[in-house]
Amino acid sequence: MLEELNMFAVVVDQSSMNKASSLLNLSQPALSRKIAKLEEQLGVELFRRVGKRLELTRMGQLTYEYAVETRQRHLRFMQLVGDYKEAGRSTLTIGASLTTLQATLPDMIWALTLRNPELDIKAITGKTHEIVTLVREKRADIGIVASLIDDQSLTCMPLFDDNLELVLPRNHYMMDKSKHEIADLNGLPMILFSKGTWYRILTDELFDKYHLQPDVRMEIDSFEAILRLLHTCRACTLLPRSYLRPQLLADNDLTVVRIRELEETKRTTSLIHAGFESMPPSLRQWVDEISKLYNGS
Repeated sequence: MLEELNMFAVVVDQSSMNKASSLLNLSQPALSRKIAKLEEQLGVELFRRVGKRLELTRMGQLTYEYAVETRQRHLRFMQLVGDYKEAGRSTLTIGASLTTLQATLPDMIWALTLRNPELDIKAITGKTHEIVTLVREKRADIGIVASLIDDQSLTCMPLFDDNLELVLPRNHYMMDKSKHEIADLNGLPMILFSKGTWYRILTDELFDKYHLQPDVRMEIDSFEAILRLLHTCRACTLLPRSYLRPQLLADNDLTVVRIRELEETKRTTSLIHAGFESMPPSLRQWVDEISKLYNGS
């Protein structure tokens, strides 16, 4: 009946069987049979002839209103189906700086795939300026970087603030102290992240500001490797708070020592994209979901 209702609505819209048959690419006799079939199915007369004109009956008017409403609902439904298929098959390419790749991206990917199991996520890593270029040139759909980006061609959405934390083995001698100060880092055996990232720059700026000279035993570009080596080397480290999950610390028998000055080493992790204007619906959906994930809206 849906096909006949749609044809009936076209006849009413065109006010002519001839125009409607041409628009529907049907012969006029074939269209007349479709309308007659609809009248038979409904058991009512939809048109009455007044001279050469077709005039709607009262039931014809009600049927026309229903046909228009049904057509609109059908179109909306097919649009939803199309959006669902697009979202279900879509690929999200995320550019991430090396530290955000380790600290932020795992939880983000887990949350997105939990809600959208068919989403195919690809990650590209690089330095912050490289991620900005990837997003600007649309080689990455979005970027996750540990800074606020001021670029007129991009939109920067702050997700959360991060800071450095002092991490050490539970049996470390520093745990015997009742109060910890930033000066305690001077001469302290430490394993640090490799140079060249915002995280290491932030660490070095902290040392310069407070005139600290830790005993740097190793420089490694893997948070996981650093944590595994702390007990072996009897060393400490500085890591982003966002990476330090309770279970991770427990599994490695580590703890976090609060030092007031470290709370001032604040850095904002942001999502960057090329703007909503040309963004496909599926990508807008992922951006909205990431925003809700961190902002709770």
